[in-house]
Amino acid sequence: MRNFSIMTDTASDLPDSYYAEHEVEFVRLGFTMDGVSYEGEEGEHLDVSEFYERLRGGSMPTTYQISPEQARKHIEPLAAAGKDILVLAFSSGLSGTANSFAVAARDVAELYPDRKIFVVDSLCASLGEGLFVDYVVKKADSGATIEETRDYAEDLKQHICHYFTVDNLFHLKRGGRVSATTAVIGSMLKIKPVLYVDHEGHLIAIGKAMGRKKSISALVDHMKELQILEKGEPIFISHGDCIEDVNYLIGLLKESFGEREIFVNEIGSVIGTHSGAGTLAVFFRGKHR
Repeated sequence: MRNFSIMTDTASDLPDSYYAEHEVEFVRLGFTMDGVSYEGEEGEHLDVSEFYERLRGGSMPTTYQISPEQARKHIEPLAAAGKDILVLAFSSGLSGTANSFAVAARDVAELYPDRKIFVVDSLCASLGEGLFVDYVVKKADSGATIEETRDYAEDLKQHICHYFTVDNLFHLKRGGRVSATTAVIGSMLKIKPVLYVDHEGHLIAIGKAMGRKKSISALVDHMKELQILEKGEPIFISHGDCIEDVNYLIGLLKESFGEREIFVNEIGSVIGTHSGAGTLAVFFRGKHR
């Protein structure tokens, strides 16, 4: 029986049902689109399918991280209720969210010195962070103490591999990942980049493929090289409204790794703002990132 609280943020792209089923506290990140604030602490709800429809129609959203004050609103009530807290935060290489959690945790710890409040910078994103959370939840539920679970998480995070490809280079150009020239020429030639999240939690381009199917095959090739999955360990897939490509990827994974639990969910609006529609990603435990 877990005797401490686990908290994360919605950059993990897990469904709300997961948080409820596994008793994980979460902080909802937000974005602005067409002049309206969505999600976050007080924003309107926008269905992810409508988000991608509007994204394809030319809308250009922007995201905002939580502040230390907002993070504190989630952490302090748990401490006041006598709970120790382990926070699993979105990669500091991509957002200031982990730092906001850390600042809030320090402030709350001063008010409640008997409480243990730990923040782990996951260095993960999207369902990579979700997979990380799932492993840590299972460790905690095995009877591990909060310190043992924290130490497990700190070691595990360098073994959560993120590999993905995008359908449209222009969202990467907006984020400074590729140049304008590369985006134009790559789109004309149907060049699809292959990217990963490195050991510092940064998004890095590591290759390119001619055409969509070859880029999806490249994801599986990287997984063949790095995976150290044992029986019962899952593979996570996230996608930006491209379920046909998901099915193609699942077919390749089954050919290479046999029947295995594969969890699929859409890339949420916060991550999708930066990756764009048509992004396809695979996450797994590997030898290293």
